[in-house]
Amino acid sequence: MTTEQMTGAQALVRALENVGVDTVFGIPGGAILPAYDPLYDSQKLRHILVRHEQGAGHAAQGYAMVTGKVGVCMATSGPGATNLVTPISDAYMDSVPIVAITGQVTSSSIGTDAFQEADIAGITMPITKHNFLVTDPADIGRTIVEAFHIASTGRPGPVLVDISKDALQATFGFEWPVQMRLPGYRPVTRPHAKQVREAARLISAASRPVLYVGGGVVKAGAAAELKVLAELTGAPVVTTLMAKGAFPDSHPQHMGMPGMHGTVGAVGALQRADLLVTLGARFDDRVTGDLDSFAPGAKVVHADIDPAEISKNRHADVPIVGDAREVIADLIVAVQAEHDAGRKGDYQDWWRQLDAWRETYPLGYDAPEDGTLSPQYVIERIGKLAGPEAYYVAGVGQHQMWAAQFIKYERPGAFLNSGGAGTMGYAVPAAMGAKVGAPYTQVWAIDGDGCFQMTNQELATCAIEGIPVKIAVINNGNLGMVRQWQTLFYNERYSNTRLKGKAADARYIPDFVKLADAYGCVGLRCDRPEDVDAVIAKAMEIDDAPVVIDFVVHQDAMVWPMVAAGTANDDIKIARDLAPEWENGD
Repeated sequence: MTTEQMTGAQALVRALENVGVDTVFGIPGGAILPAYDPLYDSQKLRHILVRHEQGAGHAAQGYAMVTGKVGVCMATSGPGATNLVTPISDAYMDSVPIVAITGQVTSSSIGTDAFQEADIAGITMPITKHNFLVTDPADIGRTIVEAFHIASTGRPGPVLVDISKDALQATFGFEWPVQMRLPGYRPVTRPHAKQVREAARLISAASRPVLYVGGGVVKAGAAAELKVLAELTGAPVVTTLMAKGAFPDSHPQHMGMPGMHGTVGAVGALQRADLLVTLGARFDDRVTGDLDSFAPGAKVVHADIDPAEISKNRHADVPIVGDAREVIADLIVAVQAEHDAGRKGDYQDWWRQLDAWRETYPLGYDAPEDGTLSPQYVIERIGKLAGPEAYYVAGVGQHQMWAAQFIKYERPGAFLNSGGAGTMGYAVPAAMGAKVGAPYTQVWAIDGDGCFQMTNQELATCAIEGIPVKIAVINNGNLGMVRQWQTLFYNERYSNTRLKGKAADARYIPDFVKLADAYGCVGLRCDRPEDVDAVIAKAMEIDDAPVVIDFVVHQDAMVWPMVAAGTANDDIKIARDLAPEWENGD
């Protein structure tokens, strides 16, 4: 162990370097300013100056999701720290490993309502895996190591490290390496063999099993194992919004995405199943609809690394605590043993039913009768032309659902979006972070005109820092998903959802092409179907600047299928007032 005299701020920078950090997204301010001085001299850390702390947090998320590393964001005390609350909450809901480092007022001022003081540790306690308030400089190195360990192990998630200004300024004897002190933190990764064998027995005995796959499979890097298990069992697979790409969309056993805007086949499969093999999913309300009527005839195998998720919403007949990759690997062995003993499920009748639903109720959309641009067509063409190797980052709303439905995902992690929190403004900064993490891969943000106006100031960051993301703004002049609900459930009373002027021929404000130009980006516009491919191709040719495309689309397009919030999945509609005829396949 070596000891070196330095300030707490220097210790923070050294510790970040030592744990392998290469990028920090942040904004300086009074309480964190001591840390920015040694950061200026670091040869290992790239600091990216964002324009809003929310952008720093979402960028750290995007970076983490494409690299598999812990994303790092930094802000000052008070409003700087509270501006990180939304991305911290978002990372908590979607299990994204980030470490948020915030400055705090001096330790003697804590609790006095000092200038720019906020109890950020208290504020974020419900939305972090863990958080630290550091007032002793000697604790900085160990705290950073512990924060990164907690964020990246077990169920990943955000960790906050709040450091008082005097701890950053004080000089002390910095020691490295350091020993962690986390006696109560021991996440279970290895599943219990007896539970795995029981799950395999149920799979073999089932007539209508479904592999219900969630984001935990992506986090665990278990896509290859999932494919082996699916093909070994022959069972249908559904992948949640957070698991898109964990199982290839093109695979014949893939039934699509379940839930509120899922495919009829995926929803029907879950509802009629006699066994749900739930892998890294959490029975979210957007998947289950009315929980009491969800999959009424199904037994449940529930595997999750977080024991708190198991039986939280739906009772698990066979609970399995463990890392998804290890669980699936052990399941493969156990299912093969069942087959070797002559016990193999017969799912022929089940597949006849599933194929009938898939053939009768495929995903689709109608082009607007007036010849204007269909948003689904735009997103479908971006997916086709950019291809499966690109990353796609969606905001929240109609465009998010269309991106999930009409882009085909063949690899895990290719689709980034705010699933649990549903954060408007996520796409631009998350795409920025993703592009920093994967500089040689195309990154497309699929954003709505409402979402885009919440964080588009990060275009300046992208232009100045040389981060050439491509942003497709699906511009319908409205808060589209809210407007859809107003159409369906509020008698077309469009209260405060129109984003452009109120006159019938009102122009769109702002002009996104001019805005892109003002931010140092290339701005393009497309409002005709025949121009879509050429505009996308032009955007793809530009590699030295961010590109913003204003796709002016029809305002009345809706996301279908749809299960109304709080209703049963059996009540799914494939269009307005049009439901599938389930009984035809029973």
